[in-house]
Amino acid sequence: MSRRSLLRGIGGAGAGALLAGCGVPAAYVEEGDRAGRDLSARDRILDFANWPLYIDTDDDHASKRPTLDAFRKRTGISVRYTEEINDNDEFFGKISPSLMNHQETGRDLIVVSDWMAARFVRLGWVQEMDRTAQPHVTRHLDPQLKSPAFDPGRLHSVPWQSGITGIAYNRKKLGRELRSTKELWADDLRGKVTLLSGLDESFALLMLGRGVDVTRWTGDDFHGLCEQIEGLVRKKHIRRFTGNDYIKDLSTGDVLACQAYSGDVIQLQADNPDIEFVVPEEGAELWAESLMVPNLAQHKSNAEKLVDYYYEPEVAAELAAWVNYVCPVPAAQAVLADSGDEELVALAEDPLIFPDAGMRGRLAIARDITTEERQEFAKRWNSIVGL
Repeated sequence: MSRRSLLRGIGGAGAGALLAGCGVPAAYVEEGDRAGRDLSARDRILDFANWPLYIDTDDDHASKRPTLDAFRKRTGISVRYTEEINDNDEFFGKISPSLMNHQETGRDLIVVSDWMAARFVRLGWVQEMDRTAQPHVTRHLDPQLKSPAFDPGRLHSVPWQSGITGIAYNRKKLGRELRSTKELWADDLRGKVTLLSGLDESFALLMLGRGVDVTRWTGDDFHGLCEQIEGLVRKKHIRRFTGNDYIKDLSTGDVLACQAYSGDVIQLQADNPDIEFVVPEEGAELWAESLMVPNLAQHKSNAEKLVDYYYEPEVAAELAAWVNYVCPVPAAQAVLADSGDEELVALAEDPLIFPDAGMRGRLAIARDITTEERQEFAKRWNSIVGL
C-alpha cells in the first residue's frame, strides 16, 4: 500500500469538503482549546499511529522494532505502535469525528502526508510542539523542509520521512535516457507511460514539466495542465493512471516510463538494475510525511521526546537504512558513511536518500491546494483519471 496513497472513497473531495458540503461546520479549534491534560509523567507510554512498512524491524523477528525498543530502554517510555494508516483520507475520516467534537483520538502521534497535514493545521486539530524539548529537531532538520507554506516554521509538524516524485524508466528496454518530463510524451512511448492517479501526488511534477513555479501555481496553471493530460488520454498516449501498482507495470515491462516515488525505485533497483529514477531537468517534487500531535493527546511530552529521538543522527541513520526514502536528517549521512559496512556506505552515497546539491537545486515543494480550490480541482482531475 503506497504511503503516498491516492484520493479515493469519497470522490477525492476530501472528508473536510464532504462535511462542509453537507452543511456540517468545519469545526475549527482555537489554539487555547487544543491541549489536554498531559499524563506523560505518570504514564510512561504513548500511542503512535503510522503507515505499514515504515519503520525498522528486526531481521529475525519482524514484530520487533529495534529503534523503538532502544527508546524504551533509554527513557522507560513504551510505545504502542500501530500500522493503521493505509490512506490519508480514510484515516482522516476515522479520527475526524473525535477532533471536530473536541474529543481525544486515543493517539498521541500520527504520520500523514503533508497535503493532509495542511488540512489538520487549517482546522486547528493538531498542537504546537515544544521545540525547547526537541534540540535534535532544531539542530538537524533538513533546511529544505523547515518551513512549508502550510506550517511556517514547522510548529505543528516534523517530517518522519521525505521523498521525491520523479520519473522511473527501464533504460535497457527504452534504449535511451530520459532527462525531462517533456520526454514522456515522445511518440515511441505512446501507450507505455503511466501517471499517478492521486491529484496531490501527481500535479506538481507535471506542472514543473510545463515550466510552472509550483511554489506559486495558479488555477490557470492547473486547468492548462488538465487540458494537456486530457489530450494525451484521447491519443491513448497514457496507458493508465495508477496507485503504487506502477511498480508491477514497470517491473514486467508493460510500461517503459512512469511517474514514481524515489523510495519505491530504490527497492526496485535491487532486483532490476535497468530501472532508473530521474529528477527531471525542469524539476521534481520534494514531499514529506509528517509527525503530528493531535488535539487532547494524553501523552504529548512523551510524543515530543520520541520525535526528537528520531532526529538523533544515529537513530535517523538506522531508520533510513530500512525505509530508503529521503532522510530528513542530513547528518545521518555521515553516520552511514563511517559505518564500515559496505551496504550502509552505499546508502550514504545514494542521492535518492541523501540528495546532493545539484539534485536539491531541482527539487521544489509545491504550494498546497486550498480548501476553496480542492472540490473543483479534484472533480476535474478525477474525471480525467476515472476515479
